[in-house]
Amino acid sequence: MLKINFVPDDYIQDGESRRTNLMCLVLLVMVMVALVGSFMTIKIRQRACHAREGLVNVRMARIQEAIQQFEELQAKRKEMMRTALTTAELLEPVPRSVLLASLTNNLPAGVSLSKLTLVQKEPKKSSSNVAATSKYKAAQVKKTAVTEARVSREKLLETHIDIAGMAPSDLQVAAYIEKLSSSSLMDNVTLVESKEHAIDDTTFRQFKLKAMLRKDVHLTSDDVDLIRAGAEESVYNF
Repeated sequence: MLKINFVPDDYIQDGESRRTNLMCLVLLVMVMVALVGSFMTIKIRQRACHAREGLVNVRMARIQEAIQQFEELQAKRKEMMRTALTTAELLEPVPRSVLLASLTNNLPAGVSLSKLTLVQKEPKKSSSNVAATSKYKAAQVKKTAVTEARVSREKLLETHIDIAGMAPSDLQVAAYIEKLSSSSLMDNVTLVESKEHAIDDTTFRQFKLKAMLRKDVHLTSDDVDLIRAGAEESVYNF
């Protein structure tokens, strides 16, 4: 049976064109949506990167501040160490090891030390000198004391030495006192006590001495080496 199509060909072509245009429009919309999504994703990532960069900058600034504070603390520490060493040199003009070596060098044969005490004190002021000082002189002394207190106070300290030991007899104690009195480090060597002490049926003299370290003592490196070498030799011989 013969079929007859009464729809015009132009109408059919127009419908196909509309469907094609609609499909192209849908594809275009999809492409635009994808582009907009990609753009938004890139923008979000950029903002996240900027935020991270800001955090990194803040951390770097804090780290730089911490490094600067650490450097300042190190500088203060070095300054404090330098001040401490300077103060130690002022307070202890003669190292204790050198002082002990000098005491050991002067030991007579058979004499040994049992106790050694070092005490630093300020010199006592006599009441007569204080009473005789006028107000003007007192003001001048006070003014100079303020300016020189940081250095001169340490230099004015006196080092008192208490020595205790054992000796065969009083002759060795007297010889030890004579040697200490003639030493370049000791001054005002006096005998405090000397009494008899027995150990295993052997009689010794237990003595105590007092002395002072000479003021303005300046030892060179050669003097220190000589004193320490003499101490090692005396210990070896003993």
